[in-house]
Amino acid sequence: MLTNWVVVPTCLPLVLRRCHACASERFRTSGKFRVNAHHKLIDAWLLALCTACGETAKLTVLERMNVRSVRPELLDRMHDNDPGLAAELLQNPVVRRRNRVALDWEDAWRLDTGGPDHPDREVIDVSVRFAARVPVRPVRLIAEGCRLSRAEVERLLTEGKVVSAVRLGGKLSADFTFTLKR
Repeated sequence: MLTNWVVVPTCLPLVLRRCHACASERFRTSGKFRVNAHHKLIDAWLLALCTACGETAKLTVLERMNVRSVRPELLDRMHDNDPGLAAELLQNPVVRRRNRVALDWEDAWRLDTGGPDHPDREVIDVSVRFAARVPVRPVRLIAEGCRLSRAEVERLLTEGKVVSAVRLGGKLSADFTFTLKR
């Protein structure tokens, strides 16, 4: 029987960027936007606060765009400070590259195993789905979901008792499946 696990974000991730005021490298965003119009041109930023000093940083979302080329529902979501839009934009690689930022997902996600554990079963087939593009080490997910230590999961991997079509080393943010044989 296939067991479904889901990696679910619990809050917005921290933004990794150097603060100009205090040299800290972590910013927290609350999903607030600033929109500024210049005649027929519009700028929009996602605001983030330094976790150390509270300095505000603006992450560019729109820059000198013609107002007519921006979808009205996007503008409405920015004016309403939609946290869902903030999450979408933080995960957008173009926005991250433009602003030269990275994301820190530590303590910003949880693993939903969908109910009772099955530690007594000999073979467990698991499908892991990501609700958002959260980069996580599969070994950590397997250890947390099966209530094992990471060292135990590493040992099971080397013995060939954890099998997957994808490489389980490094970090993944895409759906995958694995089989655990005890």
